[in-house]
Amino acid sequence: MLIVLRTLGLLLLAFGATLVFPMAISLLYGDGEFRHFATACVVGVVAGLALWLPFRRRAVVLRSRDGFVIVALVWAVMGLTGAVPFMLTLGLDFPAAFFESVSGYTTTGSTTLVGLDSLPPSILLYRQQIQWLGGLGVIVLAVALLPMLGIGGMQLYKGDTPGPFKDERITPRVMRSARSLCFVYAVLTLVCAAAFWFSGMSVFDAVSHSFSTLSTGGYSTHDDNIGYFNSVPIELVTTVFSLIGAISFNEHFLALRTLQLQRYQRDTQTRVFLGVVAVLTIVTTAVLYAQGTYPSLPDALRHGLFASAAAVSTSGFDIAAFALWPLALPVLLIFAMFVGGCAGSSAGGMKVIRYVVLFKRVGVHIHRLIHPQAIRRMKLDGQPVPDSVVEAVGGFFAVYVVVFVIFMLLAMMDGMDQVTAFGAVATSINNAGPGLGSVAVTFADVSPQGKIMFAIAMLFGRLEIFTFLVLLTPAFWKR
Repeated sequence: MLIVLRTLGLLLLAFGATLVFPMAISLLYGDGEFRHFATACVVGVVAGLALWLPFRRRAVVLRSRDGFVIVALVWAVMGLTGAVPFMLTLGLDFPAAFFESVSGYTTTGSTTLVGLDSLPPSILLYRQQIQWLGGLGVIVLAVALLPMLGIGGMQLYKGDTPGPFKDERITPRVMRSARSLCFVYAVLTLVCAAAFWFSGMSVFDAVSHSFSTLSTGGYSTHDDNIGYFNSVPIELVTTVFSLIGAISFNEHFLALRTLQLQRYQRDTQTRVFLGVVAVLTIVTTAVLYAQGTYPSLPDALRHGLFASAAAVSTSGFDIAAFALWPLALPVLLIFAMFVGGCAGSSAGGMKVIRYVVLFKRVGVHIHRLIHPQAIRRMKLDGQPVPDSVVEAVGGFFAVYVVVFVIFMLLAMMDGMDQVTAFGAVATSINNAGPGLGSVAVTFADVSPQGKIMFAIAMLFGRLEIFTFLVLLTPAFWKR
């Protein structure tokens, strides 16, 4: 319990510190929101000091049990504290503010707000900032804690990568790894901002959208999202950096350190991820062109590539209402969100690596049916995959489906039609952004209890489901 309280204190202190940036923007633009952000900052710092100071010198060891509690607590508290500025500045009720905050920190990108173009700059920047911080948190979480929790997929990193946890203590090696990934994340964000600026965005929009692009978050400073700019160069920058954000930052770190871009080609999940994007782009483009949705092939390719990259990377950006596209395209793009990005990235979804393991497992099973006496081990990038990981991946898929069905039934019990409920749960649990039906653009009309429910679904998806489910197990709390 000691380490949990101390971690919570540090989290509140960090939250207070992050509000300095919106406060500075408020002063720069004179938008009148400084006192609201200052109030939230003071509350966060005072509460953080109250929890951290009494325990700051206590020596503690992080156990697996503590890891589950801390991971769940950190993300839940981030959602709660992040809601405070929305309530103070925009006067949102708690369900809407909590939904907006959780959607930001989990890099989901769904929103309850309308009229973004008229909001004060400090609030717009705050929305973008929490997505950037959430994306950074996801990456550090994937490297430092999730492998230790053994929930399948994340612990597949090889020994030469900056992760993962090899024991149950925070070691200097892990801290160095986290710092290295933070550095890579920051550098890529700066490059992304510069690319947006050179493509025609203002400095404010370039910085704001770099925050939500590399984090695969999808928030924008405009109601029309990226479509507001109507610029092919800006769309290409968004597509490229959304895909970069959806590739493992372990691979980015090693590629930059060794200056060997062929590392991406040697990594199975990166190849499969880019292959999925390519196939989906071809299918989407072909349907849009054949159905006459866009009269020219280049225009169909422009929209097909952007939508495919946004769906698989779960960035959720849009330049057109894909929910209105013909035939099965809307549902196909929603299903693509289930695939998601690579493990160790800021993307949502079920992660490409799990699908790779699942299909390899099917291949091994078919081989055994044909050759019952043969012994064949599953391998990934030339290394054998432990049976425990294979079992964890299979269990994850099963639990994922069950949790999805439960949330969908609850949404329908709350009054949603089947299409809207499916789209809302899919986009929430996959941290993807746009949905179907009445939530294709905004969740503003969703009931208060529905907003809280979908915020919880976002947390379930971001924390790989098992992290929360373990805490609901009575055996976990027994000593």
